[in-house]
Amino acid sequence: MTTLTGRPHTALLVVDVQNGVMETAHDRETVLANLVALVGKARAAGTEVVWVQHSSDELPQGSEAWEYVPELVRREPEPLVHKRYGDSFEDTDLEETLAARGIGALLVAGAQTDACIRSTLHGALARGYDTTLVADAHTTEDLSAYGAPPPGQVIAHTNLYWTYQTAPGRTAGTVATAEVEFGVKAPA
Repeated sequence: MTTLTGRPHTALLVVDVQNGVMETAHDRETVLANLVALVGKARAAGTEVVWVQHSSDELPQGSEAWEYVPELVRREPEPLVHKRYGDSFEDTDLEETLAARGIGALLVAGAQTDACIRSTLHGALARGYDTTLVADAHTTEDLSAYGAPPPGQVIAHTNLYWTYQTAPGRTAGTVATAEVEFGVKAPA
């Protein structure tokens, strides 16, 4: 139950699954297969898929590194949010995009676990959204040379702590791709 009134809908939020981000991502092929499955499930159920695309000095807008991976193709009516900060809500039109569609619950997937995924999870929950992390559909690169744990441990720890995340009037938690059910598509 979201704390946002008049927002009964759910969206799949696909964060930063871009060539430059995914190039050296941990368990890349499995995560991409799960992301493709999630997008397919959402579309089949008539659930909004909202795409987030990061730009920075390392991911200059319009570059090959900035483009989404070829395995995932955004359809024209699906919203695309451009960002420059870790939290997908920060200095973007994501909140307006979700509000216009009556969305109060998010399933979050993408990259990078220890940066934009974590920031977006916390940003969504703090703003009143029910926020679920798709446990097997997010990844990161190996930053152990900089003192971080190996990527598998980063992902496992994020799944662990988000499983038990709580906030008044909101839900949080994790779900596996195979367990995601977006609902039944309404007749056309």
